[in-house]
Amino acid sequence: MGCRLPLQLASLGGPVGTPALAAAVSEAGGLGMIPNPSSAAAVEQLVEAARALTAQPIGVGFLIPFVVREAVVAAGAVAEVVEFFYGDPDPDLVRAAAAGGAVVGWQVGSIAEALAAERAGCGYVVVQGIEAGGHVRGTQPLDELLAQTTAGIGVPVVAAGGVGTAERAAALLAGGAAAIRVGTRFVAAEEADAHQTYTAMLIAASSGDTVLTEAFGVGWPNAPHRVLRSAVEAAERFEQPVVATLGDREIARFAPTTPIGEVRGEVAAMALYAGHSVDAVTRIQPAAEIVAELSQSF
Repeated sequence: MGCRLPLQLASLGGPVGTPALAAAVSEAGGLGMIPNPSSAAAVEQLVEAARALTAQPIGVGFLIPFVVREAVVAAGAVAEVVEFFYGDPDPDLVRAAAAGGAVVGWQVGSIAEALAAERAGCGYVVVQGIEAGGHVRGTQPLDELLAQTTAGIGVPVVAAGGVGTAERAAALLAGGAAAIRVGTRFVAAEEADAHQTYTAMLIAASSGDTVLTEAFGVGWPNAPHRVLRSAVEAAERFEQPVVATLGDREIARFAPTTPIGEVRGEVAAMALYAGHSVDAVTRIQPAAEIVAELSQSF
């Protein structure tokens, strides 16, 4: 991909992941990702904003339950990478993204899904362990899934889920990963748009404070995700149907919405996504500093 470091920013929805965050990660040597734009115009606007801050490669990530094909086509024409998650690998979407020249990847949760992504024409796959924050596709520990996948497919494999330290990153690369993918640590990056309450709760939390659940499933049911346990408990105690607002938009109790800076309401009762790597979130940092810390061993 032309990146100096084998490190990818996860697509942080909400959108906690901003063009400034993607650009900062790319400028620091990794691959920055812009999360889930819903139109061709949004793709162009967001990628242009990132390009104003870096000349390094940029990727765009899409969630299959909410994907818009015209946005995929636009992303393939303006970004170096287009990536998909949370759905069966679709050759038509892969072709649509690749037609513009982008390298196409798919984040998967099993060896069967990895093989399907390879057959669909993907240039790489991301294997996601059960340790991951946010929505979790698979049911296996990352090391187990990584070993199966690197032995079973012929395209590069990126390791995701609970990656928060240089030591863990180096171990995964030594174990056959072509790169690592990091999400939770970058929620606490200066360039991210996470609500300050969310960030403070991540800083105070440890991996034992996370839980894999389907609780925040309004509008996206039957989709396991890892959040802070306290968020589930707070939402269960909250008695009103609307937990917060974002401008004129009401956010329902147990909606999968991530709290960004402009959210107003009971933020502690929203979907506070966090992976096992939350242990390594100890302060708000510039994204470049996080990249430097993670890459100390490679």
